[in-house]
Amino acid sequence: MSKTEKCGKGPCQHKPDMDPKDRAIQESLSRINHRFLVMSGKGGVGKTSVAVNLAIALSRRGARVGLMDVDLHGPDVPRMLGLKGLLDISPDKHIIPKAYSENLGVVSMESLSEDPDQALIWRGPLKMQVIRQFISDVHWGSLDYLIVDSPPGTGDEPLSVAQTIPGAEAIIVTTPQEIALADIRKSIRFCRTVKMPIFGLTENMSGFVCPHCGESVDLFSTGGGYRTALAMDVRFLGRIPFDPHMVECADAGESYIEKYPDSKITEAYDKIVENIMKSRPAKTSVDPSNPVEQEGKR
Repeated sequence: MSKTEKCGKGPCQHKPDMDPKDRAIQESLSRINHRFLVMSGKGGVGKTSVAVNLAIALSRRGARVGLMDVDLHGPDVPRMLGLKGLLDISPDKHIIPKAYSENLGVVSMESLSEDPDQALIWRGPLKMQVIRQFISDVHWGSLDYLIVDSPPGTGDEPLSVAQTIPGAEAIIVTTPQEIALADIRKSIRFCRTVKMPIFGLTENMSGFVCPHCGESVDLFSTGGGYRTALAMDVRFLGRIPFDPHMVECADAGESYIEKYPDSKITEAYDKIVENIMKSRPAKTSVDPSNPVEQEGKR
C-alpha cells in the first residue's frame, strides 16, 4: 500500500498501519477549511449562545458551516435552534447532520438520544470516543467552518478536541467580572499548554441598555475581558451586550440575530464574523455528496 493516498480534496499522508478510525477522521477533516473551539473557563457565561449565533451569522453570509456540540452532559444546541427529532443515517452508514438551514448542519448528543432528559454518566475515555465519532462517522462534507461548542472548563472534552482536531483555534468566552476572568486565564493557559492557537476572546453580557429609559447599566461590570486579553496578549474580538430577548429566543428555539437584525447584539456578532471571515476566508465550496446540502432549509 502506498503511503500517500487520495483523501478528500487532496493527498493525505497515511501510514500503512493507520487505524481505520484515524484514517476516517483525517479524511473528514481534510474537507473542513477552518475549525474553531468555543470554550470558557466557567459555566453561565453564554458560551453556547455565542457558538450558536456565530454559526448562524457565518452561514447567513453564504459560508458552509458545521456546528458540533460536544457538551455531552448538557447538549443545549438543538433546543436553542429549535431542532427536534433524531439524526438520520446515510446509506453508507454515516450520521447526517441535522439541517438548520441550507448552509448550517448540526450534530449533538441530544439528537442521538430517545430521551433527552436522560443523564449521561460517562468517564473520559467514552467521551473521547464519542467526540472522535462526531468527526469520523458524520457526513460533514465540505465545510468552510466547523464550530465546536465545548462544556466549560479544561477537562476531557476540550482536551479531546485539541487531540482530535489539529489546527482548531479557540474562541474564548467570558463575562466581565473577576470571578469569570480568573477561570478564563486558566483557559488561556490550557490552550497554550496543549498548543491550541487562540483566535480571540469575547466579552459576553457586557452592559445592558434599559429599553425604557435608555440608561446603560453594567450588570456584570464591563471591560474585564478586554483588559484580560490585553494583559495575556490575546486578540480581543469585541463586547456582546446583555439583552433579555436573547434568553427568550433561546428558550423558544429561535435565532436572535434573525429576529432582531438591527440590535446591538447582532451588530456585535456581525463585527466578530467580519473578523473571522477576513482572517480565515470562506471558500464556499459545495460538496454535492453532502446530505445536508441536499435537504435545504427547514
